[in-house]
Amino acid sequence: MLLRALALAAALLLPPVAEAQTRWTMATPYPETNYHTQAIRGLITEVEAASRGTLGITLHNNGSLLPMAQIKRGVQTGQAQMGEILLGAYGNEDPLFEMDFIPFLADTWEKMDRFNQVTIPALEARFARQGLTLLYVASWPSQAFYSKTELRTVEDLRGARFRSQSPIIARMAELLSATPITVQAADVPQAFATGITNAMITSAQTGVDSAAWDYCRYVYEVGFTLTRNAVFVNTRAFQALTPEMQQAFRTAAVSAAARAKAGAQESETVMMNRLRSQGMNVAPAPAALLTGLRRIGDMQREEWAQKAGPDGRALLDRYLAMVR
Repeated sequence: MLLRALALAAALLLPPVAEAQTRWTMATPYPETNYHTQAIRGLITEVEAASRGTLGITLHNNGSLLPMAQIKRGVQTGQAQMGEILLGAYGNEDPLFEMDFIPFLADTWEKMDRFNQVTIPALEARFARQGLTLLYVASWPSQAFYSKTELRTVEDLRGARFRSQSPIIARMAELLSATPITVQAADVPQAFATGITNAMITSAQTGVDSAAWDYCRYVYEVGFTLTRNAVFVNTRAFQALTPEMQQAFRTAAVSAAARAKAGAQESETVMMNRLRSQGMNVAPAPAALLTGLRRIGDMQREEWAQKAGPDGRALLDRYLAMVR
């Protein structure tokens, strides 16, 4: 009995054994300087601090771990525990994922707040069924047309080789009598330099990230839509964490979403001015071009509703009722 008591006393005097660190990886297709990536950096910093050294997360940016098209599946299968995707790029998998790409549907920040209110619960349910936990969504700034040649009407895009980063953009290219070409963000400069593409619609942020002044002359501000990224985690890995760490993730996700929104809003002005400063011809879209694009947007809204079925149409109607 005395020996057992001495052993217990000795054990209490020993320093605690350090808890083994869990290592996670996260994949994002965007460069380090992009505000989306910086928002994620902040989330990782907050979560690692809350873990007190028990969880470390390595961020692989610019598609260095997995290309965009493989990130979602990679997180589902555990190749990475966390990921970020452009939701619309997965529109062939589920129409809900590309709803924010419908032209001129949610094209202001006020509308996007309503759009998120309607669609995020549905997105969370879709991700949950696929073994994923949605942490937050983050919008891109308003979109612009980039072209090597001057554009006055939609007819000027006939025959263009148009970069399509989502099924809806590919369909828009078809309606413009252009050829849709799938090109990921990291490959845009090479695609333009080699003639694979000669026109695209994307944000000023992506224009700066890809040094658009090296391959394009014209930028037309069209608004179009505030497309979204989704940041998510493998549900099994997430549920293996303590309740305290799960809450730390959710708290950090709220902060990251707020940082990303602020970054997008700042980017609309700052990055467009950067394009101007590099000698690009930046101007509002001509009225005739905008009219033609809005006409196509109306067509695509109805096409989407038919493809999405009764549930999708109900979601669309609920949103439209909020913004009318």
